[in-house]
Amino acid sequence: MTSTKLTPGETIPAVTTPKLEGGELDLSRPPEGYQWRLIVIYRGKHCPLCTNHLKKLNHQLPEFRTLGVDVVAVSADSAVQAREQMKSVAPDFEVGYGLSVAQMRRLGLYISTPLANTETDHPFAEPALFAINRKGELFVVDIANVPFSRPEPASILMGLKFILNPDNHYPIRGTH
Repeated sequence: MTSTKLTPGETIPAVTTPKLEGGELDLSRPPEGYQWRLIVIYRGKHCPLCTNHLKKLNHQLPEFRTLGVDVVAVSADSAVQAREQMKSVAPDFEVGYGLSVAQMRRLGLYISTPLANTETDHPFAEPALFAINRKGELFVVDIANVPFSRPEPASILMGLKFILNPDNHYPIRGTH
C-alpha cells in the first residue's frame, strides 16, 4: 500500500469524528479562544503505551492551554472502546473516536491490521501528532509506524513554547 504523507505548511485535511462527550470534533481548526491545536492520534484501547502517553498529555494540559494550544486525541476505536480506555486516562481534553480507514489515509497515517481479535477488531492508526496554527496549517508533523516512537508531551510543549515565542520568528520547517 502506498501512503501520501502530509507536508508541513499545507492545510490539514478536513476530518471530523464523533466526540465522546457528544457532538462532533472538527480537526481542521483550533476552537474559539485558542491560537493552535495539538492533534494526537493514538492506537486505541489495546495499547498501554497510548494510555500512558495520554495520561502524561493530560498532566501537562494546563501548560498547553496557557500557551493558547488546544489539545485533542483521536483514534479509530469505537465509542465503547474509547470510553473504556478514557476511564483510566480521565482526560480534560476532547476525545474523538471512529476514525475511518479513508480518514486515516487522508491524514497520511500508518495503518495496522490487528494481530488478533484480542488486540482489537478493526484496522487502527499508528501514533501521530500534528500541531496546527489558527489557519489550520501544519506546523509540526510527526507520524510513526510503531507505538514506541512518538514525542513525549514535555518535548512537544518545550518546542511549542519556542515556536510560539514571537521573538524567535520560527518558520515552518521541512518545506524545501
